[in-house]
Amino acid sequence: AYCYHGQTLLASDKCGEAIRSLQESEKFFTKAEALCKEYGETKGPGTTAKPSGHLFFRKLGSLIKSTLEKCQRENGFIYFQKVPAEAPQLELKANYGLVEPVPFEFPALNAHWTPETVAAFDLTKRPKEDTAKPKPDEEVKPLKEPNIKPQKDSGCQIS
Repeated sequence: AYCYHGQTLLASDKCGEAIRSLQESEKFFTKAEALCKEYGETKGPGTTAKPSGHLFFRKLGSLIKSTLEKCQRENGFIYFQKVPAEAPQLELKANYGLVEPVPFEFPALNAHWTPETVAAFDLTKRPKEDTAKPKPDEEVKPLKEPNIKPQKDSGCQIS
C-alpha cells in the first residue's frame, strides 16, 4: 500500500512524501521477504509453498526499488523537497471506484430463539447411543441368471 501511495504522491508532485512512503514500503517489504523465506524453509506436512517466489511478490520488490530510485533522482533534479521523518498516513477508506461498499450487518434474531431454546441444545444432556452399533453385513445370496441363447430369428435383415 505504501508503494502505490508513493506513486500517487509522486504523480501529485509531493516527491518528499513519496520518498518517505517508498522507504516505509521498502522496510515492510524486506520484513515480509524474510518471513516468506522462513515460511518456505519450514518442515511439515502440506504443500511446499514458497510465497517469496510468487510473481506478485517478485514484481513488487522491483517496483518499489525502481520507483524509489526515480523519486530520489527527480527530487535531486527538480523538486528539492525535504523528506519527512514520519511516513504519510494511508487513506484506508477508498474514495474512488464504481460502487460504494455496503457494510455487513447481522440479521435480527427470530423471536423463537430465546435463551431457553438455546439452552435446550445442550449436547452434554444427549442420550447415549447404544443402538448406534453397526449392523453385521447380511450375506448376499447369488441370483440365478436365466440361460439366454442367441436366436437366429430376431426379425432383423441385412440387405
